[in-house]
Amino acid sequence: MVILEEAEKILSYGETCDHCLGRFFGKRSFGLTNEERGRALRISLFLRDHLPYRPPGQCWICGDLFSRVDEWADRVIEATRGIEFERFVIGTRVPPLMAESEEIVWSDLSLAHAEPLKSEMNREVGKAVAKKTRKTADPKQPEVVAILNLAEELVEVQVNPLFFYGRYRKLERGIPQTHWHCRACQGKGCEACNFTGKQYQDSVEELIGRPVTRLFLAENAILHGSGREDIDALMVGTGRPFVMEVVSPRVRVRDLAEVEDAVNQEAEGRVSVTLERWSTREEVEIIKSTKGYKKYRILVEIDGPYSQEELQSAIRALKGAKISQRTPIRVAHRRADRVRERQVLDISIAGEENSMVILEVTGEAGLYIKELISGDQGRTEPSLSGLLGRSARVCSLDVVQVQGHNEGE
Repeated sequence: MVILEEAEKILSYGETCDHCLGRFFGKRSFGLTNEERGRALRISLFLRDHLPYRPPGQCWICGDLFSRVDEWADRVIEATRGIEFERFVIGTRVPPLMAESEEIVWSDLSLAHAEPLKSEMNREVGKAVAKKTRKTADPKQPEVVAILNLAEELVEVQVNPLFFYGRYRKLERGIPQTHWHCRACQGKGCEACNFTGKQYQDSVEELIGRPVTRLFLAENAILHGSGREDIDALMVGTGRPFVMEVVSPRVRVRDLAEVEDAVNQEAEGRVSVTLERWSTREEVEIIKSTKGYKKYRILVEIDGPYSQEELQSAIRALKGAKISQRTPIRVAHRRADRVRERQVLDISIAGEENSMVILEVTGEAGLYIKELISGDQGRTEPSLSGLLGRSARVCSLDVVQVQGHNEGE
C-alpha cells in the first residue's frame, strides 16, 4: 500500500514518535487522533514485515514534545491564574530547527495530507486545559490567548480587550476628547507642562478611563468616539456615541450600571456617561466611520449694526446650502489642505443673549461650524459673515445632538 510505503520512508529519517508519524497523514480519515494514526501505521509495518514490535526512541522531529502535553497545560493554567475568562485559544511558537525538520520530510516526500506540529500542539494542549479547567477552547472568540514558547520553555499570555458602547456628555469647556502631548516637549515632560507630558491635564478619555481601568484591573482604556467636539465646546443633549476599549482586563465580569456609576461619580460633573451595552471591535470600525448629522447651539457675535431682515435673509440662504470649505486655518497644521463640501441641513435663530444671536445649526458630519459663521478669511463659502457683509464669530459652541450609527434619519 502507498500509505505504508510513505510511512516507511518517513521512519527512515530517524526515530519518529506516533504523534509526528500520524501528523504526516493528519488530513486522511476521520475520528482518529494523530497518535492513533501513527501507532496504527507503525504496527501495520511490523505486521507486514513479520518483525517484533518496538516502540520508538526519542523523536528526531519534536524531541517527544507531545509526551509533555499535560505539563504545558499546567503551565497555561498557572500563567492565566488570576485572570477571569471562559474562552481561550492556544498558540505555539515553534523553534526554527523543529519547524525545519518537519519541512524537510514534507518537501522530500511531497506529502499532501500533513498537519503542522503547531496545529496539533495547539489542539492537544487546548483539550488538556479545557479538561482540567472546564473552560472552552474557542479559536473564533477567545478571551485569552496562551502562546507556548517552546524554545524559551514559557507561556506568554495575551488578554483580549473588552468593549462597551455608550454616550458621553462633556459638561466643562477646555477638555479634549483624548490625551494631547505637550506641544513643547512632545510628551517627554518639561516645565511648560509641569513635567506631565500633557498639553491638557485631563481628557474625556482619561476621565472615563481611570475608573474603568481600575474596575477591570486593566492596563489601559481607549476611547473610540463618533467624531469629536472642539476643546472649547460642550457636548450636551443625549451625548456623543463612543465605544470604550478596555485593554488586557484581568476582570471581565462587571455590571455596566456599576461602571457607569463609578465614572459619573469620579468625573465630578465634568463628564457624564450613559453605558448601554457590551460591544465589539467591529463596532469600533463602524462608529469611527459613521457620517451622521450633528446639531449645534452656538452663540454668535456680529460686528456693526444689522437688521433682523438682513439676518433672516442670510439664515434662509444658508439653510440647505452646500458649503465649500477649505481646511480651516486653525487646523491646517494637522489636517490635509483640501476643499470639502458639506451641507447645512437646517439653521434657525433660537434667541438672543447679551446682544448676541443664538443659532441652532444641523449639518452633515465634517461641517466646520465656526468657519460657517466667520468665513475663515474667505476659505468657507458661503458663510454668515460673507452674506451679512460684516465680521461674525462664534463665542461659544455646544454640540446638542450626534446621530448614532444605529439611528435613522
